[in-house]
Amino acid sequence: MRFMKSFPLQSSLSWWLTLSIVYTIHIMRTYSTAEVAKLIGVSKNTLLRWLYSGKVSEPRRLMNGGQDVRIWRERDVSRVRTYKELNYWKGRGGTRVETQQ
Repeated sequence: MRFMKSFPLQSSLSWWLTLSIVYTIHIMRTYSTAEVAKLIGVSKNTLLRWLYSGKVSEPRRLMNGGQDVRIWRERDVSRVRTYKELNYWKGRGGTRVETQQ
């Protein structure tokens, strides 16, 4: 508290807002590829196939202990869910576009 009192009100307020924004970013919910697949109701292999073929854009990737890890955020999950709803028709012999023709 002593540190905060030494600054004028405006400076301490901006410092606090910056700190709260950084804290908010760090507590945002993220998901693994397996978790995303489970959430949207497809297998992990199906989701990876969509990623490799470019049907779904890649989420942000980070190096974690020498491994490349995908970091899925809520907007990435909703983007994949939307793709699935529009294009994937499980058990019907392929995609919706192919089966409707």
